[in-house]
Amino acid sequence: MRIKGKITSWKGDKGFGFITPNGGGQQVFVHIKAFNRMGKTPAINQLVTYSRSSDKQGRPCAEDVTRAGELLSKNTKKKNSSFTFIIPILFVVFVGISAFTNNIELVVLPFYIVINLLTFVLYAVDKSTAQNGSWRIKESTLHLFSLIGGWSGAMIAQQTLRHKSKKQNFRAVFWVTVILNIGAFIWLHTSEGGAIKTFQSSLFSHIDWLG
Repeated sequence: MRIKGKITSWKGDKGFGFITPNGGGQQVFVHIKAFNRMGKTPAINQLVTYSRSSDKQGRPCAEDVTRAGELLSKNTKKKNSSFTFIIPILFVVFVGISAFTNNIELVVLPFYIVINLLTFVLYAVDKSTAQNGSWRIKESTLHLFSLIGGWSGAMIAQQTLRHKSKKQNFRAVFWVTVILNIGAFIWLHTSEGGAIKTFQSSLFSHIDWLG
């Protein structure tokens, strides 16, 4: 949700200040990097719109800040939106093809679907608690879910919920988890990874026999 406000404090030498929402309320911290377009230096009494988020300490802060009269780039938003959905969809299709062609165990497909839904829910919960200033989900937990396969849900959540989409440190670690997970999935298609598949098939057959 976009919020309208006014810059009521700005420290140009340090690159940060505070925004007061229209109609009053608690001030929110804003860093120079939160502005979508750098342009002119932010100034006191400048009208802006922003999305509310919070830092690692749970303190309210602004992100995706635009100055009065500026609009978010539609082309950029469209490109991000397309990229956000195309990559996860293509990967899930790849997982499905691999499962149904017996290159991996069929159970991997529903696992990916479930873990991505759970990851999206975790992001939604963390976004809600960030806005309310209550208990937060650890970033390490979000990264863990991405690492074990939930990165598609995380990618969609970051863009659609506008959560964790601007934190460079978080995004850097996130992309590492994406690369590691995709790498592990591709490895399952190699001869070495095939040995794991053979072991899984044997394990599942024994479980079925015991059942």
